[in-house]
Amino acid sequence: MNKNSNTYTFLYATALVVVVATALSLTATGLKSRQQKNIEVEKKQNILLSVNKAGALDSVPDRNAYIEELYRRYIVEEYLVDADGHRKEGDAFAMNMKTQYDIIREINAAGVTDEEKLALRGKLSLPVFVCRNDDSTLKYIVPVYGLGLWGAIWGYVSLDDDFNTVYGAIFDHKGETPGLGAEIAFPKFFKQFEGKQLFKEGQFTSIRIVKGGAPAGDRHGVNAISGGTITSRGVEEMLKNCLTEYKPFFGQQERFKESKN
Repeated sequence: MNKNSNTYTFLYATALVVVVATALSLTATGLKSRQQKNIEVEKKQNILLSVNKAGALDSVPDRNAYIEELYRRYIVEEYLVDADGHRKEGDAFAMNMKTQYDIIREINAAGVTDEEKLALRGKLSLPVFVCRNDDSTLKYIVPVYGLGLWGAIWGYVSLDDDFNTVYGAIFDHKGETPGLGAEIAFPKFFKQFEGKQLFKEGQFTSIRIVKGGAPAGDRHGVNAISGGTITSRGVEEMLKNCLTEYKPFFGQQERFKESKN
């Protein structure tokens, strides 16, 4: 065939496109499982970080294997609970908290009737992860999800077995401003939550993010991020909206403990 002909040029270009497209497709397919595994490991790491595990990883030769080992060691249960706090069928780890957040937003939307709220709560499937520390104490980890200034924010909150006192927390974001709202992902912010309490005199209050700083000794408030007012408010609303839906579960566990004593 004449290499200078239009036909040759067309066939050559077509063959080249097919080869490149096939190579890209095979590469994407090969990387997909690896990418999914990295997402799973990152999620496990965040769950562990909420109970102060999986911190210093710089000296670990195989980060993924190390996190997997820690997860098997410390996370002893994973399950879903319904709006009444009872266990239900399903995969807690695979549950996308954004779908639960969307339901919660509908529940809290203006004009929703009590009947509609009841139907929406029937769709809730809330994940719970249980950590057993080396001293055999149990910590209960729940995911939270909300909106910051520029997009999604999320995290994990761990509680002591009084289902009131925060043991640890970790937050992350999709696109908050560096040096401002993005500070929610740094220990200086989320370490403040340790020891804070969700209930005051038996009433659920969640945790306030206080602009200008929480008063010394405040068991229910932490300092807001300077210059990150909207993101701070987003964290506060995220905690209140998500943790409110876990209240029946917290109550169920408390009643169970009392029945054993």
